[in-house]
Parts: sequence; structure tokens; C-alpha cells
Amino acid sequence: MKVFAFAASLRKESINRRLLLLAEDIVRECGHEVDHAEFAEFDMPLYNGDLQDESGIPAGAEALGARIAGSDAWLLASPEYNWGAPGTIKNAIDWLSRMQPVPLDRKSAFLMSASPSLVGGARGLMSLRLPLEILGCWCYPKVFALAQAGQAYGEDGTLANEMLAGMLRTMIEDYLSAAAALGAR
Repeated sequence: MKVFAFAASLRKESINRRLLLLAEDIVRECGHEVDHAEFAEFDMPLYNGDLQDESGIPAGAEALGARIAGSDAWLLASPEYNWGAPGTIKNAIDWLSRMQPVPLDRKSAFLMSASPSLVGGARGLMSLRLPLEILGCWCYPKVFALAQAGQAYGEDGTLANEMLAGMLRTMIEDYLSAAAALGAR
């Protein structure tokens, strides 16, 4: 399978990007191809219906939609901003919703988050799940929320807690099996 992966953070040293890279390693170890992207590749203005009428879908949103449409599965690591999803990813989803066909329809996603908080960004993932599912994307039922992420990584960049590392691996392996089954339907 081809697995599209990006962190919904624009920071180069994002803790969510670090988590995504660990998840990508697991996907490769399972024998799948990873299409890694940086969120900054998909620059787009705030959604505005007038702008869409005047200029169409922005190139950044078109590129994001093409990468999602060209994949069999999707890994998304998203920070939590004020108990919700970052406005940048919600804006991208809003642009994607205007495309026909909607690139998210009949796709699947594994959602994860890393946060310095005690809940690991889980609240943000809950708010992200709703627009994705409404647009036809099946979200793996479990999410991986890495709490206190600033202290969660070992010197080698892996997760210091072996139980959490095992949990991430198990969840991704299970998601990949589900994504393969969904793709075969």
C-alpha cells in the first residue's frame, strides 16, 4: 500500500512531526511505501467562497487533494490548539470539501497527536475526526495521543517508554490491516 503521511504543523521541529516519523518507520517495516509531505507544501488561503468563485481551488489544496486521492492510507499527526484542531488543518479540510469528487471520500486515516499536555492532544483529534468522517473518511477508531511529548523521546529519537512504543506499533499495524481491507471493498 501507499501511505500518505504529514504532520498538521508548520514548525520544522514539531513534536508531532517527530511522532509522524516514528510512525512512518513502522509503516515501512510492515512493507508499505510512505509518501511523506510537509504541511507547508500545501499553502492555501483561508477558505472564502468568493475567492473560490473568482480563482477556483488554490494550488496547495489541489496538491493536497491529489496526494490523498493517490494514496491507499493516511497518517495524520496533528497538534492540539486550545482543545481543538489547528485552524490550518481545518481550513485545508474545508478546501478539500469543495472539490469534486471529494478526495477524502472512501479514504481512511490514522490520527495521532503529540502534546506537552497531560492528555496528549486527544481533544484536538476528537474535533478533527468529525469533519473528516462527514466527508466520507473512515478514521481508525483508536487514536494515539502522546502526553508530555517534550519528555517522551529518548536520545535516539524513539519513544522512551517501551509500552507506548509497542502501543503505537500495534495500533499502526492494526490500522494498516483495516486500511487494506477497506481498500479492497
